[in-house]
Amino acid sequence: TCWMRLPPFRVIGDTLKDRFDGASRVMVSNVGNAHSNNAHNHKYNKSNNINSNSIHNRREGKGRKQKYGFQLKPYNPEHKPPGPKDLVYYEPSPGFCDRNPKLGIQGTHGRQCNDTSIGVDGCDLLCCGRGYRTQVVDVV
Repeated sequence: TCWMRLPPFRVIGDTLKDRFDGASRVMVSNVGNAHSNNAHNHKYNKSNNINSNSIHNRREGKGRKQKYGFQLKPYNPEHKPPGPKDLVYYEPSPGFCDRNPKLGIQGTHGRQCNDTSIGVDGCDLLCCGRGYRTQVVDVV
């Protein structure tokens, strides 16, 4: 009997991390939307045809259209459009370094860190490159 197998969890995690690191910022384009707001555009234009990075494209070999009529375009016009396996985002994530009460972010100023750690509690990461002071406490 044959069955499908997933790769090791480490391989999946590394692949996702690589895609996350290469994620590109996109914006939504209504190209190909049947309900265009352009009153002067009365005839079908092949250049407006939906291309391969559209969420409305045909699935591989299935011939079934998806229900969304918009296309993801790179935020930076010099970047290439995202592929079907690329991770994308609409807006940058908020920073955790500076305080932002509107988003409930406390910031990292004044936080205790571990100057020997390379993890998330390490001073280099937690202090966001602003520098830090060390303090030695003798416990008696």
